[in-house]
Amino acid sequence: MTAPRPEPDPPVDDLDRRFRAGDDVALREAYDSYGRAVLHLATSMLANRSDAEDVTQATFVAAWLGRDTFDPAKGSLIGWLLGIGRRKVIDRMRASARETRVVETVRQLPEQAPTDPDPDRVVDRLVIADELARLPDDQRRMLELAFYDDLTHQQIATVTGVPLGTVKSHIRRGMASLKRRWEVDGAAPGPRPAGISGAR
Repeated sequence: MTAPRPEPDPPVDDLDRRFRAGDDVALREAYDSYGRAVLHLATSMLANRSDAEDVTQATFVAAWLGRDTFDPAKGSLIGWLLGIGRRKVIDRMRASARETRVVETVRQLPEQAPTDPDPDRVVDRLVIADELARLPDDQRRMLELAFYDDLTHQQIATVTGVPLGTVKSHIRRGMASLKRRWEVDGAAPGPRPAGISGAR
């Protein structure tokens, strides 16, 4: 009587294997297959649909960049993606809480004694606000965080969940657009406002 043969290990899903190997097509397939599940997770935990969409994108970016840490033998790709998604949601919730605390702190500050504003400075700020409003949403948000909140590139990446390289690209393109419009409109006969150069 022969001994029974040992059961073979269950096959690893081909998509999981190809994703970990860095197959670009597998990334698209993974997004098509699991993007809605990650978005559903994000929308169930975040009140803002736009934040949920940002978290979904950040989840797949983080997963792709960290695909070497995914082990198909230990779990499915969808489970791994949802785990990353939960962490991204928590990061976004913490960032929103920090932003809310900052806003509340500013509101509670005593009002400063009124002073005569510098007309040139007021005009500059109005022109900048108008030019920012014309930029694409991503570029505008990054520049507002850099210009008004004085955040560094790394801090912006942390607060928004957007990769650092993407943050730098948005700011660089936004700055270039502002500079072109600033020069074409002739809005600034003098030097560019110092606040814009605070992006870093």
